[in-house]
Amino acid sequence: MKKLIERTKNEAEINTLSPLTWAYVGDSVYELFIRMHLVNTTKLKPHKLHIEAIKYVKAKAQADILQKLDKTLTDKEKEIVKRGRNAENHHLPKNATVQEYMHSTGFEALIGYLYLTKQDERLGEILKLCIQND
Repeated sequence: MKKLIERTKNEAEINTLSPLTWAYVGDSVYELFIRMHLVNTTKLKPHKLHIEAIKYVKAKAQADILQKLDKTLTDKEKEIVKRGRNAENHHLPKNATVQEYMHSTGFEALIGYLYLTKQDERLGEILKLCIQND
């Protein structure tokens, strides 16, 4: 049976993608991780699950997580975050400061990059750190 979600690009191709593309993928990966974490650890109904998920996926929360992770990131991972954070994005955040939004984009870029490059073990380590002490 074919994999449900195909990751076909090689690392060289992934490196040529915009950091905002990495963030686009990372946003989805992180949101799904958080949703599954909540489904597996709570007995909340869908509306409450959504309310709880927002606490993890909003820009300020992601910026805070990135700050918490900083000391655990490799130099390569820090470079990916920096590229995501500094990518020119014409979207203005509604519920976050510009700085929080930029840092959350860096966080999402890292998650997306790790996912796209199939660094699943490292991705798992970082995602687990995101929910520690929640």
